[in-house]
Amino acid sequence: MKSIFVREIRLNLKTVIIWSLSVGLIGLACILLYQNMQGDIEEMADAFSNMGAFSDAFGMSTLSIATLGGYFATEVGTVHGLGGGMFAAIIAIGILSKEEEGHSGEFLLSLPVSRTKVVMAKGLSVVLSIVFFTVVCALFYMAGFKALNEEIPMKEFMTFMGMNLLMNIEVAAVCFGISAISGKNKMGMGLGLALIFYVYDLIGRVVPDLKDSLFIGPYSYANASTIFSGKETDAAAVTVAVIITIAAVISAFVIYDKRDLAS
Repeated sequence: MKSIFVREIRLNLKTVIIWSLSVGLIGLACILLYQNMQGDIEEMADAFSNMGAFSDAFGMSTLSIATLGGYFATEVGTVHGLGGGMFAAIIAIGILSKEEEGHSGEFLLSLPVSRTKVVMAKGLSVVLSIVFFTVVCALFYMAGFKALNEEIPMKEFMTFMGMNLLMNIEVAAVCFGISAISGKNKMGMGLGLALIFYVYDLIGRVVPDLKDSLFIGPYSYANASTIFSGKETDAAAVTVAVIITIAAVISAFVIYDKRDLAS
């Protein structure tokens, strides 16, 4: 099991580093741009807060982008949320199916290790990759605040990063379950799911009839504008996330254990 875990970490290391640096550096660049744009942002803040559905969708109606905290929530929060969801989907969607697609399943399962341990090792590698991604991005964002000599709203910041970690694990768990079902890498499906989750939350914040159903989607409890405006995390949304994550992971174990894998 340990050798499989280490192998997956090595195979995914390049992807993890590229995504972590890309999203982290984009977020850092956005933070550093705030200083140069501060004068213009102050003039535009009122206009952006009164743009109806657009303001509601991106949280500009509840937060002022004239402050670094509000700017971070509306700009960097969007980048990190969407980038993290896509990364989680990519890293998990092919983690099990690639053995069958690459015709290495027969060799892998000939090793003295059960299918349960194979799934566990691969699942743990996905979780570690997501944790690494979150930590690297958080360090970049904190460096941005430090470079501007601005105080980090630590409570909101840590809540945001923690909720996004949970969200990414939920997205990864759903894709992990799909990977156990499919014999091919469904990267397009994984990216599509991440985008659907994001768009659902975006539209739900604009359309009144959908607002009561937002808790179903993973982005509902990880929304930066909600967190930085001081609102309490939706307990129902977190509960649904935990249930979906556990159900998807259990399904992956059960399905992969019973499947006939192509050699």
